[in-house]
Amino acid sequence: MVPTYENAKTLTIPGSLTMANQKRFLWFIFIVLFIPGIGPSTTKEVIRVPVGVVLNLNSSVGAMAENCMTMALDDFYAKHAHYQTRLSLLTRDSKNDVVSAAFEALHLINIERVSAIIGPQSSAEAKFVIELGRRNHVPIISFSATSPSLSPSHSSFFIRTAFSDSAQVEAIAAIVGAYGWLEVVLIYEDTEYGNSLIPYLVDAFQQVGARVPYRSVIPPHYNDREILKELNHLKSTRARIFLVHMTASLGSKLFLLASKAGMMTEGYGWIVTEGLSTLLDPVGSRTMDSMQGVVGVRPYIPMSKELEDFVLRMKRFRFRKSSKITGVNLFGLWAYDTVWALAMAVEKVGIASRVDLASLGTGDRGQNLLEAILDLKFENLSGNFRLVKGQLEASTFEVFNVIGGKERIIGYWNQMKGHSRKLNGAAKLDVRKTLEKPIWPGYTTDIPPTKILTIGVPLKQGFNEFLKVEKNKISGFSADIFFAAVKQLPFSLSYEFSNFSGTYDELLYQIHLQKYDVVVGDATIIADRSLYVDFTLPYSESGVSMIVLTEDGERNSLWIFLKPLSLGLWLTTGVAFIFTGFVIWLLEHRENTEFRGPRQQQLGMIFWFSFSTLVFAHREKVVNNWSRFVLIIWVFVVLILTQSYTASLASMLTVQKLQPAFTDIKEIQRNGYKVGYQNNSFIKGFLMEHLNFDETQLVPLVTIQDYHNALSRGNKNRVAAILDEVPYLKLFLKKNCSKYTMVGPTYKTDGFGFAFPSGSSLVSYMSRAILNVTQDKNQMDKLQSTYFDYFDNQPACEDQSAKISSEGPSLGVYSFGGLFIIAGVASMVALLMYMYHFLCSHWPALRTISSSESRFWEKLVEVAKQFDKKDLTSHQFKQTESRVHALDTPDEGLAAAPGANDMQNNSAGTHKIVENNLGHE
Repeated sequence: MVPTYENAKTLTIPGSLTMANQKRFLWFIFIVLFIPGIGPSTTKEVIRVPVGVVLNLNSSVGAMAENCMTMALDDFYAKHAHYQTRLSLLTRDSKNDVVSAAFEALHLINIERVSAIIGPQSSAEAKFVIELGRRNHVPIISFSATSPSLSPSHSSFFIRTAFSDSAQVEAIAAIVGAYGWLEVVLIYEDTEYGNSLIPYLVDAFQQVGARVPYRSVIPPHYNDREILKELNHLKSTRARIFLVHMTASLGSKLFLLASKAGMMTEGYGWIVTEGLSTLLDPVGSRTMDSMQGVVGVRPYIPMSKELEDFVLRMKRFRFRKSSKITGVNLFGLWAYDTVWALAMAVEKVGIASRVDLASLGTGDRGQNLLEAILDLKFENLSGNFRLVKGQLEASTFEVFNVIGGKERIIGYWNQMKGHSRKLNGAAKLDVRKTLEKPIWPGYTTDIPPTKILTIGVPLKQGFNEFLKVEKNKISGFSADIFFAAVKQLPFSLSYEFSNFSGTYDELLYQIHLQKYDVVVGDATIIADRSLYVDFTLPYSESGVSMIVLTEDGERNSLWIFLKPLSLGLWLTTGVAFIFTGFVIWLLEHRENTEFRGPRQQQLGMIFWFSFSTLVFAHREKVVNNWSRFVLIIWVFVVLILTQSYTASLASMLTVQKLQPAFTDIKEIQRNGYKVGYQNNSFIKGFLMEHLNFDETQLVPLVTIQDYHNALSRGNKNRVAAILDEVPYLKLFLKKNCSKYTMVGPTYKTDGFGFAFPSGSSLVSYMSRAILNVTQDKNQMDKLQSTYFDYFDNQPACEDQSAKISSEGPSLGVYSFGGLFIIAGVASMVALLMYMYHFLCSHWPALRTISSSESRFWEKLVEVAKQFDKKDLTSHQFKQTESRVHALDTPDEGLAAAPGANDMQNNSAGTHKIVENNLGHE
């Protein structure tokens, strides 16, 4: 039995449905399957967001970036297939032209209505495009415009998804400072990329004590001949350390020509910025061969599985597209990450605003997209993608060394720890020990010097103890100080000596003319010379003094007996003698007959008595106690004076005393005498400008023998004195110590030093080295004893020096002032006490005189007459009268008158008895 249709329906449709229900179910299936828009959909609507790309497609970086961005789109949307947005890259070729780049960007903004622009590739092109983006509120995102002159902080719609070139300067400066290079020559291309980094490099080098003596600017259009000419010029400057800041295209040409010029050999040092790293801008194998020994820095990119996979896929992609790109560089990685960042930001802004995503690049929507990009943080191929102030923040750099056609990593640098050998290793103070030893050009590990210094040395015929030049070798005290200081430097120093015949001023000026790098010798540090050179700290004593002939003419003087005492002391002593004699006369006049008599006799007594005390020859007896007190003090003063006079005179008569022929340079000038000076030294100018000597009075001298001959008597060209610096004069006096002496004031100079160009960093290093040498007593004593002997003990010269130094001024009043004060006070006290006693004892008579109506002078005369009378109450007069009266008897008075002879004899006998009696008292 064949089943009917209804039976069949019953078998295939579950349940017991009626015919009406079956019809409704079939219509539902039909509607679901064949009418669109009803029921669940299997696909979503995708919105295309136009994004402009401006690159130089003919360059290696531009081609690399285009490939990387294409792969970035594929990778991103393969991983984020559910995203509602899709970037549509509209690539334009700038043709390496600023105008073309600006034109394409303007077309993309106004015609294509792009939401953002990736690029342009170069900094010069980006400078104009950034301004277009700011005016139209379109974000400009560059992964390759690394010039520090382009700052996101100055351009609100500019984002740099790369490191600024200025981030690497501290790492480069640390390398320069570590190897002690004091000068670095900059070689850079004349573009926005090349010029903008130079100020940062110069400032960074100054921080580590290095300077930039020369900058070599190479325009991109230079041909090989022009570049080679510039390199030969650099070679002639004897510079040895170069820093190259160029892109691969120009840098590759430069190193090939530098190798041809012989500048990639031993003794040279080359540093490159990140622009010439193969990771950043691939160069050919031939160029790598010419860069052997180069040291450089580049950003550190952590290796990851994703990056390794990307490199392999990039190779396959390159072969599939038949691309000529040789590898992957950092700009390609930054381009890859830029596309990822922009795709994420577009999606984020689209979800938040729910607007037409095709108009994101206009008005406030452009600002929203900009802010969304700035807020992004993620890990990708180039590492940590995090924008700080609108650009990627560099944290760690690799230090590499090109050797064997490869870049060998020799260390790392970051701002926190500085240099370290390992990525997470601890930094050390000595960077040279922190980094692995680089292989320098010429396949050597010896650190190349800053430059080969050309050292000027003066040709000297005299005073060779200080500097002696033989062919291209130097010796002497100054040379040994230089060699000892060089050994103290923390780096090597290469130099060549060059002889110079001329004045020291002319020699030093050669540094200013850039013919010499250093002047080594006995060059004096003075202000005029410091205007065009810089001196190190001095290594010798300083000062300019004068030597003259000594002569022994003192003992032949007629008036030598007056020499022991000064004129002031002679006068003071004379006044003291007269004053003391006067005081003794006043005290003795009323009581002592020997101090009485006619006025002439009394005046003579005053002088006689006082001056006779010089030799203690006074025979007059003093009777007043106050006189005796004064006389005791005065005799003591006289004793000191006579002993001092005797000692000084004896010294003058018995010891040979050498006197300088002249002691005052002005006296020599006034009298028109000639003065000698060391030939080619600054002393000639000093004598003419500061001491106002006429040039006809000046005699140039060369050797020590010339000095001796010029000062000797009988020489036709004899000079009165020689002015020179103290070290030279000491050396001369050591060899002629018995005939000459150093006199006069010492004019200040700063001693001998070594000269360098103004602003040279080597000055501070050499000054510290000189300090270490001069403060080492053992080393300095050894150097001095090698060339000089005026530091040794030489008795003969010491005696002569003692004679000169012992000569001083005659004895003066100040030396005996205390004695005169004591004597004067004693005399005044005695005189006042005596006068007080006189006034008290004669007060009635004196009162009568004072009460009279006589004039003052008459009263004074009356008082003088009272004082002139004998003091009959004195013990002296009483004793004399009693003895005289005891000799007379009454009988003798009654006797007959004696004869004339008897009267004479009797009178003489009486006087004799009186004198004898007075003498006994």
